Amino acid sequence: QAQRAGVMSTLEELKSALRDTLAARGTLGQIQARVRSEIFNALEETEDPKPPMSHENLMINELIREYLDYNNYKHTLSVLLPETGQPAERIDRSFLSQDLNVREDAHTRQIPLLYTIVARLQQDKNGGAAPRRSESGGSGYP
Repeated sequence: QAQRAGVMSTLEELKSALRDTLAARGTLGQIQARVRSEIFNALEETEDPKPPMSHENLMINELIREYLDYNNYKHTLSVLLPETGQPAERIDRSFLSQDLNVREDAHTRQIPLLYTIVARLQQDKNGGAAPRRSESGGSGYP
């Protein structure tokens, strides 16, 4: 019994050390995202086929993809794409901004369109005034 407890303790220590090492290398999240992605893929194979993607969903998914990519949410992105069926080929940003009637300048071209859309909605809400600054003094946008 004591020997078994010692083996279990050693196994738990090994698991903990492995988890810590993978987390420190930044691969734990990647592995977890890959497992989630594979689970979604396996579940999709047993589900009814998805209906064709609407233009709106295609555009929304592309806005989300751009946001996730910009913020380095690679694990979330690795699940989003296979789950939604979004094409691997990116939609041209100028097409997106034109289709969504978003005017861009040198600054807004450097950030995801979602930031510009949210800022414009906040400006409309505030009667044309610039978005309120956060408590930290920034606008809340990169």
